[in-house]
Amino acid sequence: NLYINSAVQIDVSGNRKAVVIHVPYRLRKAFRKIHIRLVRELEKKFSGKDVILIATRRILRPPKKGSAVQRPRSRTLTTVHDAMLEDVVVPAEIVGKRVRYRIDGSKIMKVFLDPKERNNTEYKLETFAAVYRKLSGKDVVFEYPLTKP
Repeated sequence: NLYINSAVQIDVSGNRKAVVIHVPYRLRKAFRKIHIRLVRELEKKFSGKDVILIATRRILRPPKKGSAVQRPRSRTLTTVHDAMLEDVVVPAEIVGKRVRYRIDGSKIMKVFLDPKERNNTEYKLETFAAVYRKLSGKDVVFEYPLTKP
């Protein structure tokens, strides 16, 4: 029995839009199984909008000094953002990450995706970056690693 938590429309660039659907964390595996078929049908229904499914996760603030309560690793900002990145690029898999530090101090993360899913995801790379930017506030560039002939 599948259901969603929320759906948000995000402007990607120019006239392109993306629909981000938040699904309950407990149902993420069930949604992952039917992901390709579900996204294909929803993209037909929303005509021309890219559909992205993301599990709803919670970020807890660091515990106060002297507090006996420990925050689980799965609720840290870093872990939630990494997991969100994994969710955004499904059905592709992340094979590498590099952080590039610019002279002015800004950071850009380069994320390398598995070339096996290139034909399914190449046209969505811009959408992935815009959605992740909107959700986490971090700049990301998606690309495929160069394969040696």
